[in-house]
Amino acid sequence: MSENDPSLDVLNESRRSAGFPSPADDYLELKLDLNSLLIKHREATFFLRVEGDSMIGAGIHSGDLIIVDRAVQAQHKKVIVAVLDGELLIRRLSLQGSDVSLVAENCEYPAIIVSESTAFEIWGTVTNVIHEL
Repeated sequence: MSENDPSLDVLNESRRSAGFPSPADDYLELKLDLNSLLIKHREATFFLRVEGDSMIGAGIHSGDLIIVDRAVQAQHKKVIVAVLDGELLIRRLSLQGSDVSLVAENCEYPAIIVSESTAFEIWGTVTNVIHEL
């Protein structure tokens, strides 16, 4: 880039302020490490690409990347990845006494009631979703 390049002026604009310095200037040199922000248990964390629209009400869309932590205990109302009859799916976990249900965040999909005869395993808890705008 040359000194006359307008993109250079935009990059240096906050440093030429005629008034008070911007509070954001303190963070210009700070680097974000997404691993430290998004991953708590490195060996137990996986990324999965979402396919389908069953969780759109939770802000999880087809094509999104979800971060799944197998070390985080699944709890009532948390979004989980489960293996149900050999198939991976994302649902909100509902625990009512000894009853277990997997609830979609899209009214087009009925809740799945997990029975004792169902091959079911909680694979991990969804901790974050990466969604393109």
